[in-house]
Amino acid sequence: MTSVLNPLNVVARINRDVERSLLRARNGVRYATTKANVGATPRDVVWRRDRAELWRYRSATPIRYQPPVVIVHSLVSRSYILDLRPGSSAVEFLLGRGHDVYMLDWGVADERDAENTLATYVDEYLPRAVAAARRESDADEVTLAGYCLGGTFASLYSAGPDAPVRNLILMASPVDYSAMGAMIAAVREGRLNPDELVDESGNVPADALYSGFFMLAPTKQVAQYATLLENLWNDEFVEGYQAMSQWSRDHVPFPGAALREVVEELVRRNALMTGRVRVGARTVDLGDVRANVLNAFADKDNVVPPEAAEPATTVIGRPERREELRLPGGHVTFATGRVAFNHTLPALSDWIVAHSTELDPPKER
Repeated sequence: MTSVLNPLNVVARINRDVERSLLRARNGVRYATTKANVGATPRDVVWRRDRAELWRYRSATPIRYQPPVVIVHSLVSRSYILDLRPGSSAVEFLLGRGHDVYMLDWGVADERDAENTLATYVDEYLPRAVAAARRESDADEVTLAGYCLGGTFASLYSAGPDAPVRNLILMASPVDYSAMGAMIAAVREGRLNPDELVDESGNVPADALYSGFFMLAPTKQVAQYATLLENLWNDEFVEGYQAMSQWSRDHVPFPGAALREVVEELVRRNALMTGRVRVGARTVDLGDVRANVLNAFADKDNVVPPEAAEPATTVIGRPERREELRLPGGHVTFATGRVAFNHTLPALSDWIVAHSTELDPPKER
């Protein structure tokens, strides 16, 4: 039996398609001519040294828990991935849960940072930034949450004898570099010399880092553009896509001296897997971390695969204080998307709360 089309349904569908075409045209112009409103949560700079800054975020929600949460970002990318846009921000979420949140942002490296080593970040910047956070929050300890390479820095710092770290959270932090991607494999096997990546400033330029990340999933960008075209009528989708796309292209230079150390110590020697890492003139034993440790990583992370992140559960900290959180999603499951706000961030917040002191009464910011 032949179905009969309802003229009203046909008209409604035509009107919908016309409206969406107009919205696609409008949003297409906006996407091409404007920048996303990223990193918008109000904040104050409470410490600064060279290009590095420590930000304390503001919120109308009172502080319910101590110690404060100090996020240590990676050297490779912009920290606004964790404060992507209003209504879709990990920082905003944690503030709303009553946490006192700081971000240690390394800034944009230039020729003045070319000689920065692992010790520069672990022994010089991190202790001072943590001291500033403790002073601002009137706290004896902190919760350190390191994202990607920031987790490595946080772990090395936390292993110090006097590190005032109650909790250490590793978010997609690589430990086993033999399980990393094609670019790391080329460096590890000597097919790519780190000095070949360094430019006249003494740093690895941002474009080289972007190319390395693009190699991890070269066809993904084509699929993303197709998805954008399909959803160009949807304001919320376009705003989220624009912010994420901006961040994925917005890498920063990597200091040359630090790169050489990362390659020799972490990549070729795979030192994190041994639990002992050379930092400056000393050797750090990761088993000396006294903090509660949460190793959080994602099943579908193509930047730091779970095989590279999972060993942190066995090498960092004391066995009785280690916990593991295996998450759905990819590398940005800590920052954006439905999984982040429905699963990842609530789980991280709950763990922090369980290992923190509740303030009674809460403290106004």
